[in-house]
Amino acid sequence: MVDPLTALVLFGVLAVATALVFWPGRGVVARLSRSAKSTERILLEDALKHVYTCQAVGRVCDAGTIADHLSISHGRAEDLLERLVEADLARLQAEGARLTPGGRESALRLVRAHRLWERYLADRTGVPAAEWHDEAERMEHDLSPEAADELSARLGHPRWDPHGDAIPTAGGQLPRVDRPSLSDVEAGQTVEVVHLEDEPREIYEALISDGIELGARLEVIETAEDTVRVRVQDLDWTIERPVAGNVTVRALPPGTRADGPVTTLLDLGAGEIGRVTGISPACQGSQRRRLLDLGVVRGTEIEAELHSALGDPVAYLIRGALIALRREQAEWIRIERVRRPTSIGSPS
Repeated sequence: MVDPLTALVLFGVLAVATALVFWPGRGVVARLSRSAKSTERILLEDALKHVYTCQAVGRVCDAGTIADHLSISHGRAEDLLERLVEADLARLQAEGARLTPGGRESALRLVRAHRLWERYLADRTGVPAAEWHDEAERMEHDLSPEAADELSARLGHPRWDPHGDAIPTAGGQLPRVDRPSLSDVEAGQTVEVVHLEDEPREIYEALISDGIELGARLEVIETAEDTVRVRVQDLDWTIERPVAGNVTVRALPPGTRADGPVTTLLDLGAGEIGRVTGISPACQGSQRRRLLDLGVVRGTEIEAELHSALGDPVAYLIRGALIALRREQAEWIRIERVRRPTSIGSPS
């Protein structure tokens, strides 16, 4: 015969365990259910963004490409596609899945969140460049449009992510950029890198390790059927054409040297003005955050005001405030010189 006290204790334990498992909203079952729904939502959003990416670059998108991209079964990918169609976010056509206007709008919200997070990680943290994409992939799903607007404002409403991709506006607008890839450039030309595709990660890491970063100048030495040979900072690199296709460039004026000096804030004399074109990738973490907080962003005009007796630091006028920067900090800030407008009646 069971002791009544023991039975009462067992009943109490069972009741507590049952409550922990089945408690509405907070129990284990409820949490697992929310987790499963969240996972399904993330998969659906990832599939939607994949359709957008394929459509943007002219690739065919179907269940097979979704399965490969998301590392899921073909059957699961077909189910995701069907759900996108049922939600009127995509349509299946002869050339593969295509987004509806509503689907494109939803996809661009995800793209905006992703690229803003990458900009944040690059500018405000010490996260290595190779990890920006994966981190942003995890964070983009929890950023509401309102939170994205707040993040954009905090970052100074950036137009480009750290890979050179345009960040969609809150209204879903994207600037049209029609520039060649490195694989299309003829030998003898000097170009500047304006975009690096960050997928697949292995190729992106290889490009970065070779010194091919955003803003880098490359001299195309030789082109062959399968390779492109370039000179970067006095070093020659042979790049396979599929990899070179991941590098978008703009042509520089004839005669420009790839190893020519980059103009920085340090090159300004007293009274000269420079317009910021970027911050060196070598400047990261707290140092980069400080410059950005001072308003050192692309397009900002900075005037060199006063050099100290020893030449370090130098006082600069930045957005109406006089700021002292060390030589090392000034050398990180890339600029183009700005000519002062000539006053009417001034001596010629």
